[in-house]
Amino acid sequence: MTLAIDPASAEPPFRQLKGQIVEGVRRGVLTAGTRLPAVRTLAEEVGVSSATAAKVYRELEESGVLEGRGRSGTFVSAADLPGAVLARAAEEFAERAAGSGFDVEEAVTAVRNAFGHLR
Repeated sequence: MTLAIDPASAEPPFRQLKGQIVEGVRRGVLTAGTRLPAVRTLAEEVGVSSATAAKVYRELEESGVLEGRGRSGTFVSAADLPGAVLARAAEEFAERAAGSGFDVEEAVTAVRNAFGHLR
């Protein structure tokens, strides 16, 4: 799988990379145990800073999509991807909602309303 940044996209490079990796894992293009490029290599290949590439890997490790193995590299995790992605999205939403002064009931109502708009 080739990762690439679209400079014309309104989406920031960080989100583009993160989304491409998650989508690759979800579709089975990146399977459990697949070794990803080193942070510096990824940064050079796609034209982002090493800090941006490191942040992508770090957040995907926190959500269980990737697994860092020290000097051995970064690998696609064998964890439950859908569950890990959902849990991370819920954590991010909860942090933003609480940071904006909303309580749990208001946040749950907002999620239910959002799901209602999907139908």
